[in-house]
Amino acid sequence: MNTVSDSGGEPSEGVPRNTNTKNYIVGLGLLFAVVLLWTASSFLTQDMYDDGYQKPFLITYTNTASFVFYLLPYITRRLWADRWGPPKSTRSTIDYQPLEQELDIDAEPAVELIAPIDQVDRSFTVKETARLALGFCFLWFIANWALNAALAYTSVASSTILSGTSGMFTLAVGRMFRVETLTLIKIGAVLTAFVGVILVAISDGSPDGQPEGIGPSIIYKAATSLPVLGDFLALMSAVFYALYVVFLKVQIREESRIDMQLFFGFVGFFNIVLSWPMGVILHLAGMERFEIPTTHNAIVIILLNMFITLSSDYLYVIAMLKTTPLVVTVGLGLTIPVAVIGDSFLGKPAAAQVLAGALLVVLAFIAVGVENAKPSEGGDLISDDFVDNACAQQSRVRLEH
Repeated sequence: MNTVSDSGGEPSEGVPRNTNTKNYIVGLGLLFAVVLLWTASSFLTQDMYDDGYQKPFLITYTNTASFVFYLLPYITRRLWADRWGPPKSTRSTIDYQPLEQELDIDAEPAVELIAPIDQVDRSFTVKETARLALGFCFLWFIANWALNAALAYTSVASSTILSGTSGMFTLAVGRMFRVETLTLIKIGAVLTAFVGVILVAISDGSPDGQPEGIGPSIIYKAATSLPVLGDFLALMSAVFYALYVVFLKVQIREESRIDMQLFFGFVGFFNIVLSWPMGVILHLAGMERFEIPTTHNAIVIILLNMFITLSSDYLYVIAMLKTTPLVVTVGLGLTIPVAVIGDSFLGKPAAAQVLAGALLVVLAFIAVGVENAKPSEGGDLISDDFVDNACAQQSRVRLEH
């Protein structure tokens, strides 16, 4: 029986501490890989913007569309099974193998469930996976597009500061759905990371007030008259980011319950089919003209970003399932110190203010990581009977119903 705690970093009563610790360390390792990939993507995108090709919707659309390649393994398995495999009645329902995760089959459940355990922890069917991907697709796309589009209407400093509030929203929404405990250390770490982001953003702001990378186009004209719209988009990105990471944690809980390749494949498919009308609206409104990239540099960067998104977002979701939404949210702030190191290699030394901000982000991540690695023992500030085990939570809802 699968009894690993849902919070990833906070073991439940029925699971050995070393089991969760190993999964937690694997999640942190995957998160560090995501940070490196996303930082590389940022440098590539910045280079493309400097060349004059600024298309936030097209970039977000192509990046998300790359997920459709994850459907190929599933389609191949189905075709192979239909032609050469055993009869359907004897086939296993689970083909996807998650990353290695130790489970204690002898452990007793932390809570006595109202419904049979196989109904609570059963794997997602193909139809359920598609339905989950449909909901996630819109949350993910809006969060990423809003952040890219915000740069067209407001300064980099304002956009970075407002999107940096995602840690606060993640902690608040995660506490509402009981996948995060609210502690003084977590609140302090989130605020510390936010101060670090502010220091970096203010130091990196454009002195002339013009958003970086935006040329004399209709977008720049809008940027000079609608800075509030850019601030709203950046804030909306932070809210939707918190919603989609908590949404996945609540719905999936454990990586072993779902075929992640099939899930991301459906996300890419729904993005291709359902998101293109938004691009048509932006084109007709003059906010983002549809233009095929003509330079070799822009084409190569778009393809590289698609490959980075294809791998990094897959690893990112697995890292979140093995840790907690707040850990990965604060952990993504590590792109700041990694970017500082990258700039130093490119001959662009960082100012003292940027170094101080990067140090605060690192300290905040360490504090959140250590706090989540400790067992939960009634430390929630709001309620002492906090329940972070999803099975127990579902059983309680059934009982009340």
